[in-house]
Amino acid sequence: MIERYSLPEMKSLWTEEAKYSAWLEVELAACEVMVDEGIFSKDSFDRLVKKAKIDVAAILKNEELVKHDLIAFTMTIEKQAEDDAKFFHYGLTSSDVIDTAFALQLKRSADLISKEIQSLLLSIKAVAEKVKKIPSIGRSHGIHAEPVSFGFRFLSFYTELERNYQRFLQAAESIKVGMISGAVGSYGTHPPSFEDKVCKKLGLKPELVSTQVIPRDRHAEFFLSIALLGSGLERLSVELRHLQRTEVGEVEEGFSKGQKGSSAMPHKKNPISAENLSGCSRLLRGYALAALENIPLWHERDISHSSVERVIAPDATILIHYMLKRTRTLMDGLKVNEQNIRRNLAFTRGIVYSGSVLLALVSKGLDRDSAYRLVQKHALEAWNGGDDLKARLRADKEVLNYLSEQDIEEAFSESRGLECVDEIYARVFAKK
Repeated sequence: MIERYSLPEMKSLWTEEAKYSAWLEVELAACEVMVDEGIFSKDSFDRLVKKAKIDVAAILKNEELVKHDLIAFTMTIEKQAEDDAKFFHYGLTSSDVIDTAFALQLKRSADLISKEIQSLLLSIKAVAEKVKKIPSIGRSHGIHAEPVSFGFRFLSFYTELERNYQRFLQAAESIKVGMISGAVGSYGTHPPSFEDKVCKKLGLKPELVSTQVIPRDRHAEFFLSIALLGSGLERLSVELRHLQRTEVGEVEEGFSKGQKGSSAMPHKKNPISAENLSGCSRLLRGYALAALENIPLWHERDISHSSVERVIAPDATILIHYMLKRTRTLMDGLKVNEQNIRRNLAFTRGIVYSGSVLLALVSKGLDRDSAYRLVQKHALEAWNGGDDLKARLRADKEVLNYLSEQDIEEAFSESRGLECVDEIYARVFAKK
């Protein structure tokens, strides 16, 4: 399923080969700085670069022996480069390499996620613009309330996604940090200036105080921002799931030629994408909780976070990337049924205009409590099967003492709830 929506490029960031390649990238950056500082000869470094290759099978075989992944990695490179690997991993600790390389992987995954967010914003905007002048029923507590632009709901999803995008960008910036601080973060071999130079070559900033690991509050923020993105997509999905119910029928997911909705009921066309997105968002919130649990590590370092991140990092980034793409496909193929939207608006026999009638009566001099009781009586009787609300009001002499025929017509105007549409849309899209 993920293959249909998630670019192979994202999945390729989290393969074993990609992980070791990122480790090598960090190690070679450190070696290059050692060349600049006269520790490592340029000729030897050049040969090292040519000889060092990622051999996953050899690394895993070494790991079976030494039971340490970073040592298994360095053993493989040292065997390949021989004497030219003399200063490979010199003065570095495992976390220097692993945490800094992890930052590179997260940074690259964030770039791909960012592109998908931008694309989805455009898709939601297109739908919001298309339906902004369609009057629809607004619902509170799931109950018909007052008329509102059908596009407002999509405008709300758009602005939420914008907020979540800004949070994501901030969190992505926060994890773009590396460290070359050595055992327990004491800079016992290389000074902070060395760390600065290595990080600069990698496009990262140095962690101010790393101990022997980069503090995991940074990563928790990143995974929380992904969970917020997912929860925003779920809010949109839950709305679309409701609007697709048979009794509502205001929207419909795209249904491709040859697609089937049920093995037993040939008529079925189900909200499968929206339901899928709801389920996926639950996983993202679980990953965020696991990332929070990674924050309190022991002293200068332990590795209790490592096993967690091996699962949540690829899973969360691949999953949110998939969700963004699937949501975009859903929005691009969304069918809006204006006929059903208008049918639902009229379904409650005009009682959804009770608020505007109330205000009209108050504006004409009737006290609010009396106006409320008068309108409520007619609204409830209309809902229970009597004449519609407008007809009942026209037949009530007390109402006619305050409201003219034109006043009543204006209270039931189709433009009710659309008065500020252009202004609100302009407020959202003015700078877009």
